[in-house]
Amino acid sequence: MPKTSARLLALLSLLQARRDWPGALLAERLDISPRTVRRDVDRLRELGYPIAAFKGPEGGYRLQAGTELPPLLFDDEQAVALTLALQVVTTTGAGVEEAAARALTTIRQVMPARLRHRVDALQVTAVDPAPTGGRPQVGSGTLMALSSAVHAREVLRFDYTAGTAADSGAPRRAEPHHLVTYAGRWYLVAWDLDREDWRTFRADRISPRVPTGPRFAPREVPGGDVGALVAGRFRGADAHGDWPCHGEVVLRTAAATVAPYVRDGLVEALGPDRCRLVLGAWSWTALAATFGRFDADIEAVGPDELRQAFARLARRYADAATAHRPPPPGP
Repeated sequence: MPKTSARLLALLSLLQARRDWPGALLAERLDISPRTVRRDVDRLRELGYPIAAFKGPEGGYRLQAGTELPPLLFDDEQAVALTLALQVVTTTGAGVEEAAARALTTIRQVMPARLRHRVDALQVTAVDPAPTGGRPQVGSGTLMALSSAVHAREVLRFDYTAGTAADSGAPRRAEPHHLVTYAGRWYLVAWDLDREDWRTFRADRISPRVPTGPRFAPREVPGGDVGALVAGRFRGADAHGDWPCHGEVVLRTAAATVAPYVRDGLVEALGPDRCRLVLGAWSWTALAATFGRFDADIEAVGPDELRQAFARLARRYADAATAHRPPPPGP
């Protein structure tokens, strides 16, 4: 590669690494004169890179955002990371699969041979985590509109097609705080201004209206963790990500047998074949059924709601075991 071209690439790489670069420091890093730095900056500008000069005690340069996309420069690790991301983007439900495939082809074509061999060996099979019934696609325009409203902290007005009539109808007004993906779908976490509560809206059911509303002061999500909030909502937890029902039992089995299957519960060994287990669930019946899945004798410690749930399940299971079965059809 000609020396000037190599120097331009090195200069571009430095400008991408940090926001502001004093001219003297660039000259020192590249082992060239300040005058050569100025000439190389002019050459990069001619190639379409918007490089601004700033004044100050030292003076320097800053790579700004432009109106067009000039050639980009990635190091080896960035290229591998980008290749990996483009291969798994099909599981996001963002409706950009074709664009991702084109981008991957474009990047591969301009890679040096040593790096092309490396990324060609990085073949990933992205398994779609879509729930039963398929995963609805979300247009990139909708995602951009939602993301822009989140970034600008502007009230979002939108039409919403919900699963129930109670949640559909009149246009909604909400303060958008986070755009998240969960189980292969996109969701908007927002403060619903009409219901005065935190809500998670499926992005594929949102039709944004323009213009957006006034700016708002951001709120802190319950618990301070948006990931925990979303996961809690889908497992039936309350607004703070906690289970509404908690119970305690003693299982006649070793703690080591139970522990691998307990996520956010508490397991305490009471002996070689007894352990204390505390769990939470979205209902008392579900909690009782969860305790029963460990295939061990159970001593219910409390509360009374849990004991009552065990009694309800016992009756249901007894009825299921003794239910009348019609005789098989004759020959």
